[in-house]
Parts: sequence; C-alpha cells; structure tokens
Amino acid sequence: MGDAPFGYVNVFTSHVNVGFFQGATLPDPACLLNGSGKFMRHVKLRPGTATDGTALRTLIAAAYSDIKERVEKG
Repeated sequence: MGDAPFGYVNVFTSHVNVGFFQGATLPDPACLLNGSGKFMRHVKLRPGTATDGTALRTLIAAAYSDIKERVEKG
C-alpha cells in the first residue's frame, strides 16, 4: 500500500512468522494469530505442521484492506 506496510515475514531456523502491524484489530475466527503486543500479531508457520491456508489468506486480505482504509482516510 504505497509506503505504508501492513505485514511482514520473518524467517527463523525452525519457523516463519507472517506478521501484521495492526494484527490486534484483525478478525481471527480461526485463532491463527499469536502475540500479546498492543498492535502487532503474527502467524507462526512450522515445517510439517498444517496451516489453514484459507484463514491465512483471509487475514492477509483483511490486513491489506485495513491499511488501505487507514491510508485513504489519512
């Protein structure tokens, strides 16, 4: 969304985090989000562990829509 980030990917030895800067406000009916910070949340992906791909795509779309709305409103 221009210069406004809405998410990030961190790679670690044993897992990958797909994170969202405003993740605390995202709807998460599949309970994928981890973290307890005021704003940020992440989904931890581990090799050999199934992840609900549809729910993750929904979170990504929601995070994008959220930042788009924030940018457009100023």
